[in-house]
Amino acid sequence: MNRLSGIRACVFDAYGTIFDFASAAARCPELPEDKRAALTSTWRDKQLQYTWLRSLQGRYADFWQVTGDALDFALDSLGLLEPGLRARLMDLYLNLTAFPEVPATLRALRDAGMVTAILSNGTPTMLEAAVRSAGLNDLFDAVLSAHAVQVFKTDSRVYSYGLRQLGLGADQVCFLSSNAWDAFGAKAFGMRVVWCNRYGQRPERLPGRPDHEIRCLDQLPALLQPAG
Repeated sequence: MNRLSGIRACVFDAYGTIFDFASAAARCPELPEDKRAALTSTWRDKQLQYTWLRSLQGRYADFWQVTGDALDFALDSLGLLEPGLRARLMDLYLNLTAFPEVPATLRALRDAGMVTAILSNGTPTMLEAAVRSAGLNDLFDAVLSAHAVQVFKTDSRVYSYGLRQLGLGADQVCFLSSNAWDAFGAKAFGMRVVWCNRYGQRPERLPGRPDHEIRCLDQLPALLQPAG
């Protein structure tokens, strides 16, 4: 195994990587259990599609609106139009559960002298709420939102913004995402990338194959050789 050398910062995608987006539907008692998986899948798929389409069209709307629009589509598609359900799910999205290994992994990275950060499509308000709800406030040096550049990943302006805010070069950053499209996009941009393939996906047929693939974030520290 070739460890990644010269890394000064680990930068994480938020949704699906740090926070479990499925936890919103899973924790919603008003949502029938037999509809939760379908709701989560449709909501997430449409959310991502809307970010890509809006970026291509140059019609930016922040991630909170995109998330709400995607939920509206999912609820309508599944015939789930009960009063109050949308508001409940949107509130739960602000308070997603972190994956179990996240706190210990972040502590291990910080103990090794790494800078830790989030770089996400989420709005600042969404990210602040999620980090606070998960009790991770003291484990990130920076929480960065694509909202600052008014476009979504995988547009290079988002990755460039993250590097500027951290004051680091692309080769000094290890970018982590469970989303294959994001991992491949960050690698094509020039970052060092570890794909946390939580869901057993097949590799994308896209430029920018990640440096490493893991199944859980607790496998990350062993891959890194901190900068001297």
